[in-house]
Amino acid sequence: MTAAKLDAIDLKILDAIQRDGRITKLALAEQVGLSPTPCWMRLRKLEKAGIVSGYHARIAMRVVAPVATVLMEVTLASHRQADFDRFERVIRDIPEIVACWSVGGGVDYVLKVMARDIDAYQRLVDGLLDREIGIDRYFTYIVTKTVKEEIALPITELLPVLP
Repeated sequence: MTAAKLDAIDLKILDAIQRDGRITKLALAEQVGLSPTPCWMRLRKLEKAGIVSGYHARIAMRVVAPVATVLMEVTLASHRQADFDRFERVIRDIPEIVACWSVGGGVDYVLKVMARDIDAYQRLVDGLLDREIGIDRYFTYIVTKTVKEEIALPITELLPVLP
């Protein structure tokens, strides 16, 4: 997969909108050093290329209601492609599973689950086991404190230095 060709202004636009998705056209243009029309055209180009995939509000769920955040490691019993596909298909349809990563190493997947409480989490796990989607083992890690959880990506640190 090849990286998109982005220049310094594109990177400034991406950085600005991920930190404030509600930034006005004028404020964005001022922040990146362009006039509004060319800035807006660049943003539209980034959206059409799929680089900007959406705009979202970040909800402080613990302010709304107490929730349990749980990280779960899952190892499947069998490692055929059909087994991975079946597991992933089921996981995608469960709203409480807010993230799922296929990983290398000693386990197959790491999931982030948000449930009303630990009992609700255990009922979710029991339901997964009842569905017989190939889970051999799972390990549960209860999040007791969020130390850091960034939504904004460190764009300039992830990309090679531009000439």
